[in-house]
Amino acid sequence: MKNSIIKGDVLSVLKDITDNEFVDCGVTSPPYNKKKVGGGDSFRKVVYENFDDNLLEEEYQQEQIDILNELYRLIKSGGSFFYNHKIRHVKGNMIHPLKWLTKTKWHVRQEIVWNKRSAVEFSGYRFYQRDERIYWLYKPVNNNIIGKRLKGKDATLGSIWEVPPDRKNEHPAPFPLEIPLRCIMSVMRDVSNGIVIDPYMGSGTTAVAAKLLKHNYIGIDKSQTYIDKANKRIVDYKQYSNILDKENKLHYVKKSYKQRKQKMGLF
Repeated sequence: MKNSIIKGDVLSVLKDITDNEFVDCGVTSPPYNKKKVGGGDSFRKVVYENFDDNLLEEEYQQEQIDILNELYRLIKSGGSFFYNHKIRHVKGNMIHPLKWLTKTKWHVRQEIVWNKRSAVEFSGYRFYQRDERIYWLYKPVNNNIIGKRLKGKDATLGSIWEVPPDRKNEHPAPFPLEIPLRCIMSVMRDVSNGIVIDPYMGSGTTAVAAKLLKHNYIGIDKSQTYIDKANKRIVDYKQYSNILDKENKLHYVKKSYKQRKQKMGLF
């Protein structure tokens, strides 16, 4: 499975994988169950190939719970999964991703706000929604939900990530390369030749990030068209090295946490 994108239904493919705890990390952004809303002046309509983003909300949330629990099985203890979603408003009601994330086996370690600096959806009923959320989900070791510390150069990036959308990507709902790069880089600094999974591979962005960081990837997608396009991007992954260089420059601190504490006389 390493370094391949498997064609099929996400939950079915995950259930067919019998090995446990062999994946180091994961990053994904599932379809948001937008129910075919949009296409006019106020909302952008997202249409996927081979997928109808129009489930009953209860069915959608249960499917996400089941998928995340399968991923929990596959990812190593001490491993992380980054789940990009958004707060949705349906008929005046706010639907928060934590409604189903807290029903999974995962420990929600942190909620990160992705400031996209642009509002794709706006109706005038609310302030323009320029943010999405990235949930850092953690699989504890021996029930220790605290886990290891991040390196200072990663932690200082904070919990609000200001990253513009990827406007050059033909996929209907891509996330920018900076997102998986930052996620993988921050939690896999001590891992060599690891495995990163994205169950909604789409245009292959997570795989490109994994390759740039010298890791392996596993992807799943229903659409052969998307798989073919993603594979082309993955083959040419080195063309995105400039984005990795820019991201690396952000992971930098002049003094470590310990050094700053020593200066303050706390150590």
